[in-house]
Amino acid sequence: MGALTKTDFKFENQKSVYHGKVRDVYNIGDDLLVMVASDRISAFDVILPKGIPFKGQVLNQIAAKFLDATQDIVPNWKLATPDPMVTVGLKCEGFPVEMIIRGYLTGSAWREYKAGCRELCGVKLPEGMRENEKFPEPIITPTTKAAEGHDENISKEEILKQGLVSKEDYEQVEKYTRALFQRGTEIAAQKGLILVDTKYEFGKRDGKVYLIDEIHTPDSSRYFYSEGYQEKFEKGEEQKQLSKEFVRQWLIENGFMGKEGQKVPEMTEAYVNSVSDRYIELYEHIVGEKFVKATESDIAARIEKNVSEYLKNRK
Repeated sequence: MGALTKTDFKFENQKSVYHGKVRDVYNIGDDLLVMVASDRISAFDVILPKGIPFKGQVLNQIAAKFLDATQDIVPNWKLATPDPMVTVGLKCEGFPVEMIIRGYLTGSAWREYKAGCRELCGVKLPEGMRENEKFPEPIITPTTKAAEGHDENISKEEILKQGLVSKEDYEQVEKYTRALFQRGTEIAAQKGLILVDTKYEFGKRDGKVYLIDEIHTPDSSRYFYSEGYQEKFEKGEEQKQLSKEFVRQWLIENGFMGKEGQKVPEMTEAYVNSVSDRYIELYEHIVGEKFVKATESDIAARIEKNVSEYLKNRK
């Protein structure tokens, strides 16, 4: 099967299109967004040269399931998934911050902690913690949402001081973040998984706060397997993870971390297919259902047909 790495649709009433690292977002009449989850894959803020078959479908379908499973907590932007790789939803004015919530000390937070940092985004961290240890309670460590370059860590105080989000909206979003993480943790536990950390994005429409973008996917979240977690933690061993960390590890082992002068290692067909298999495995673990591949050979034509029909019928 091929991979969809580029889109150039012209839908009715299309105002503009934004090509992100992984997703292409079409603005329909300043009212709706058509979000296409492509098969592009990025790591270290670099789009890798080859797409991963079925990756877009995996991410889109996981996000859709979790948006449906959390709509009693917070209204979200999703209206429909007219194609396995597409979500159509309400256009909201996104807040310029991402809400990152962490249940465990790992990843970049652990790297900073190990270097002596005891305060992250204004949150004080206890002394004597070890890698992959559970926090007494989940901590929220927001980042700015950069139009270009890297997102930066930021504290609640700084967000309010800079007027990036109003106090009332921020407190609402903080409440939603904790409730969503709690729900995500409960769903993960039923599947034998631990939701370690994740990010949420919010926006506003007609004065109301909405959850936007994808949630609880392996691209936006980190999962550990529950089985063996405690034993590995006690022995100081690496946890078995369910996220795209395995792609980053492969790149690091092959001398690539997105730094100047470094070259992306060759992505052979066998390697690309192995990544595709891992994404499907992630889907089946997280969702708890068999993954059904959408197998049409002309993916772009299928998407164009499905989305155009949805938009026409919605009038």
